[in-house]
Amino acid sequence: MTIVTRFAPSPTGRLHVGNIRTALHNWMLAKKNGGTFLLRIDDTDAERSREDYIEAIRADLAWLGIVPDAEERQSLRLAKYQAAFDALKQAGQVYPCYESPQELELKRKIRLGRGLPPIYDRGALDLSEEERAAKEAAGSVPHWRFKLEHDEPIAWNDGVRGAQKFDPAQLSDPVIRRADGSWLYMLPSAVDDLDMGVTDVLRGEDHVSNTAVQIQMFTALIAAQYPARQMPAFAHEALLVGKEGKLSKRLGSLGCDAFRERDIEPTAIIALLARLGTSLPVEPIADRAVLLDTFDLSTFGRAPAKFDETELERINAALVHQLAFADVADRLTDGIDEAGWHAIRPNLSHVSEAAEWWRLVIGPIEQPELSEDDRAYLEEAARLLEWGDEPWRALTGALKEATGRKGKSLFLPLRQALTGMAHGPDMGELLPLIGEEQARKRLEAAARG
Repeated sequence: MTIVTRFAPSPTGRLHVGNIRTALHNWMLAKKNGGTFLLRIDDTDAERSREDYIEAIRADLAWLGIVPDAEERQSLRLAKYQAAFDALKQAGQVYPCYESPQELELKRKIRLGRGLPPIYDRGALDLSEEERAAKEAAGSVPHWRFKLEHDEPIAWNDGVRGAQKFDPAQLSDPVIRRADGSWLYMLPSAVDDLDMGVTDVLRGEDHVSNTAVQIQMFTALIAAQYPARQMPAFAHEALLVGKEGKLSKRLGSLGCDAFRERDIEPTAIIALLARLGTSLPVEPIADRAVLLDTFDLSTFGRAPAKFDETELERINAALVHQLAFADVADRLTDGIDEAGWHAIRPNLSHVSEAAEWWRLVIGPIEQPELSEDDRAYLEEAARLLEWGDEPWRALTGALKEATGRKGKSLFLPLRQALTGMAHGPDMGELLPLIGEEQARKRLEAAARG
């Protein structure tokens, strides 16, 4: 059977790092198995859904290289949900409820006060047809709930969490349709998963109780409307936390816009999130084929996955050091050629830092404070400078022989005079880029003090 997964964001905001991880893992699960990855825009909430958020979701996924094989929008599938609702209503699996939000909250408090689970008491099921008709005649418009069967436990083997079991009597019959006729998450999601042939639902562990409810919903829908379909397999991965604990308050600032502003490479985000929360080491792996080859739900842990921005920066720097000139040429300041990129690349944490390091080549530089001995040494360096294939090697060799200096005293004053810094790119690569004329001028200027 072909694997079909889906990522189903609601376009009521921008994607954050938690959403991205879910999308990535669903894409990886599909692609490792030669399957299909769907993007399903869950936009049934007409009041809060926005077209610009939909465009941003598409753009962010494209930037990350998470390319869906197809896209669906729930707002274009309302007739499907109506048909499923009618079938469930005919089968006695949904029922109207007339309580106001205030009445429901009062019922919840009463149950809590009695030491009972704060679930819906199914009071609407006790209403007679005459009582329902009277409520509607008085202007009360019902919302609708799915009726859970209480005769046996709800159980499934979760792809991450293992054997799961819920007592349906401890769960509320979920509201599936509001009084205004709009849909809540539960029913459209189940209808779409069956109608689109989704085989695997991989999502966060905060959906575990939703899955328990939806399993009965899937069973009812298959019996009433989709006899040729099978229920998908379920897996729930641990949620992300930060170094100091809960991450949710900061998720909004950890989206693709923030990553782009910090010049984080998409490959770094993918490398980190692909293995975050698994037993596999997080490594600076740019080749997605390698990540796909090692992707396995059996490696996913139950403990919260720690998202560490310092670790992301470390992965980013390591991947920048792997980037070929062709990968970054259109992002570099004018003048940086392949030799220049190769020289400065090891000192970069972000590609955007290249311009600052390139200043060491094109100048101007700030001459450091040097001792009288070092100034005399640099005057000798300017005199001995000869240009050839390896000018740095030739210069340091000549100076070592002429002055007896070695190690730090040999190399550091030269680096400081030529770049204005005590550290930086390999001078063997950098000096040819500076050029003979500019190098001599800098050595003479440093000698003068």
